[in-house]
Amino acid sequence: MFGVVRVLLLGGALAAATLLGSSDSALAGLGQPSPWQLGMQQAAAPVMSDVIWFHDLLLWIITAIVALVLVLLVVVMVRFNARANPTPSRTTHNTAIEVIWTVVPVIILVVIAVPSFRIMFAQLNTPTADVTVKATGKQWFWSYAYPDQGKFEFDSLMVPDTDLKPGQPRLLSVDNEMVVPVDKVVRVQVTGADVIHAFAVPSFGIKIDAIPGRLNETWFKATKEGVYYGQCSELCGKDHAFMPIAVRVVSEQAFAAWVEDAKKKYAAGPDAAPRRAADAAPAVSPMALAASTAAAPAPRTVD
Repeated sequence: MFGVVRVLLLGGALAAATLLGSSDSALAGLGQPSPWQLGMQQAAAPVMSDVIWFHDLLLWIITAIVALVLVLLVVVMVRFNARANPTPSRTTHNTAIEVIWTVVPVIILVVIAVPSFRIMFAQLNTPTADVTVKATGKQWFWSYAYPDQGKFEFDSLMVPDTDLKPGQPRLLSVDNEMVVPVDKVVRVQVTGADVIHAFAVPSFGIKIDAIPGRLNETWFKATKEGVYYGQCSELCGKDHAFMPIAVRVVSEQAFAAWVEDAKKKYAAGPDAAPRRAADAAPAVSPMALAASTAAAPAPRTVD
């Protein structure tokens, strides 16, 4: 009986999630999470649109399976209990039923597999890139390099709570955003400088590991201008929760202007060296800063 109750609750929850998740509601934000969000962030890239469509398809399939199992359980309880059916059947084989419960799951798996393989191919097959960005995960911030735009590099550190400006989301805003043009294929080469990190931006449908000594690759094509946030998605140390990703998507003209400014601001050289880990002190998380302050020895007074 308790099993039936659990199935009923699960079926109701899945049905509600299907109705809410498939609608264009404000519960799913664009570029960043929303309070009480239900479902994925809105898509800002073709791959993410496919991922959301596939997610909704699976939700309908799961809901149908749960509903079917629920109906079968109810039928069994009503028709085949000891009071309604005092003389049980001794049937051991039913060819039609055996064929159905073999063929139908195979068909369901094929329906799931075909779009799954197509989306996986789209994610892994990088088209000809218009812009290449190399993202290096470090403890605990990201460094971005633009090898095709002048070989400049800069660090991107989380903005502390005390420095947040109006409209900047907490734990997601950074001092130097990764900037890319809209409607252009952006290839992101990802690696790690120390431990394994993961580069993930939900609205673009990308998530890939940043492994030291290895260069992984992913891509996206942003279709809307704006700022899109992500985070490191691999446990990488005590400040894992404090190394966000912020991607600003701008027009092609604005991107060209930003590149010219970035060449002067971040270009490696004797007068303009890129910021390194030694400059990361202002972005240390408040928790880590409080812990280090508490652990510091008290100053000694010299007479």
